Amino acid sequence: MIENVPHTAIVTGANQGIGAAIATALAARGVQVLAAYFRFTPLPDPSLPDRYAADRGSDATAVVRAIEAAGGRVLAVEADLADPQAPARLFDTAERELGPVDVLVNNASAWVQDTFLAAGLDQFGRTTAPVSAETFDAQFAVDARAGALLIAEFARRHLARGADWGRIVGLTSGGPGGFPSEVTYGAAKAALDNYTMAAAVELAPHGVTANCVKPPATDTGWVNDAVRASTRIAEPHEVADVVAFLCSEEAKLVTGNVVTLR
Repeated sequence: MIENVPHTAIVTGANQGIGAAIATALAARGVQVLAAYFRFTPLPDPSLPDRYAADRGSDATAVVRAIEAAGGRVLAVEADLADPQAPARLFDTAERELGPVDVLVNNASAWVQDTFLAAGLDQFGRTTAPVSAETFDAQFAVDARAGALLIAEFARRHLARGADWGRIVGLTSGGPGGFPSEVTYGAAKAALDNYTMAAAVELAPHGVTANCVKPPATDTGWVNDAVRASTRIAEPHEVADVVAFLCSEEAKLVTGNVVTLR
């Protein structure tokens, strides 16, 4: 890394929740941030707080204002990650406006709660739908395929310019044990885990670390009273602090891990 040149990050899903907190935490550490977001309108669901739909449907204005007020540099870009061309366009924009991207945070999710059981309510009173081609396509397009394409774009450009420093972090909820009542979400995130672990091995000779962070239940707008009564709820900034560490120089020996937070 050339001395005194700031790092540049792409953070997806950065208009709210954990993504917004990560963008803010990185900017506070001097990283230039492209805050990618998509205004998503979930189906009406009385089992979720009203805040959830409002936050998912928001733009990144609040994040940009907070970062700029603190003296950071940020660029908000709306992008539908279900479009396979979106990753390249995000990198093109970041390079043109901020500089070469050396930090990638795959945080965005197209979460839809689905199950192998009949439609109904889960143990927290939240509405579930049966697994379908629609629930699969929506979540794998964003949580798995987009993550893979973003890593591929990062790697291609990193190698092309002969860079020797980089950080990749994925936000996950998946794993080999499955995710009952959120089965496609868990499977798509498990795929992102796998892509990220492969990147850790393949890109290590080029100075890139790659890790995943698995947060506990985190208050990003979806937590209802039943969930809150059943478990400890983390705040987005608590997760963001861990991600920011993994993107730092101090974490240069940390790679190929799924960091589980509790």
